Amino acid sequence: MKNFALMGAAGFVAPRHLKAIQHTDSQLLAAFDPNDSVGIIDSYFPKAHFFTEFERFDRHLEKLRLEKQQAIDFMSICTPNYLHDAHVRFALRNGADAICEKPLVLNPWNAEKLIQLETQSDNKINTILQLRLHPSIIDLKEKITNSPSDKIHDIDLTYITSRGNWYYASWKGMFEKSGGICSNIGIHFFDMLIWIFGGVEKSIVHLMEHDRASGVLRLKNANVRWFLSINAETLPKEIREAGQRTFRSINIDGDEFEFSAGFTDLHTESYKHIIEGNGFGISETLRSLELAYQLRHAKVSSLNREHHPFASLPKENHPFYK
Repeated sequence: MKNFALMGAAGFVAPRHLKAIQHTDSQLLAAFDPNDSVGIIDSYFPKAHFFTEFERFDRHLEKLRLEKQQAIDFMSICTPNYLHDAHVRFALRNGADAICEKPLVLNPWNAEKLIQLETQSDNKINTILQLRLHPSIIDLKEKITNSPSDKIHDIDLTYITSRGNWYYASWKGMFEKSGGICSNIGIHFFDMLIWIFGGVEKSIVHLMEHDRASGVLRLKNANVRWFLSINAETLPKEIREAGQRTFRSINIDGDEFEFSAGFTDLHTESYKHIIEGNGFGISETLRSLELAYQLRHAKVSSLNREHHPFASLPKENHPFYK
């Protein structure tokens, strides 16, 4: 049985980590979050100690290690993006392997420093790249790997996940804390596409705003038109009329790639791999981190015939609104 501590217990993604800890027959000894809305812990580990002050959380972990010989094996990090770097370092100082949500860090040079720290410790830094464990995506990667090496695929990625006004009052709506929309919601898909179709050879940004972003990527084996949004007004008309607030589409060479099912236990599968020593390390996530950083600092280009159709403004230009 592995011993876990968790940082960011009140966060949106924390329940997936709590479930993963429980379903790998491990135990949560302590959790931390400045917000005390963490009653969800009772559904998984009611005996876990909880702290709203980092200093007391730190002291408790030290007491567990020194007085009760209960060392923390893994530190799960579900905190805001801009704190990941510091909290991964904290995990290493406590002699624990880190399990960090995406993005691991916001800036590529932070990842390089973490590589140095990891090599100086006896512990590993793992990042959650759960889409790489999705059965349909694994099958797609195998299919592309077995395709002619010079084949260039045409891909349209559209991901709209509506958010209310609360989003802009939270850290997620603060560019310097979240990294913006590319780091916050795009990093999952950028990692998946790079993993399957190869590294980035060229990138053009057509739109970069607080609630949407769009551009074109040239990967080794794919041309990708991408559009990300958290604004419900950008949803296709029929999706809005149906009362849905999320639209996800990946079209590959004219065919819709379906992977809506199979998401339920991907965090648990990630934890199983990590506990077995097969987690995704820093090197695995570097290329998507570098891309997200480059996108949010890129010069925005004028729309052209290559742009994603959803990037056209005003919205009347969207094909779904005609």
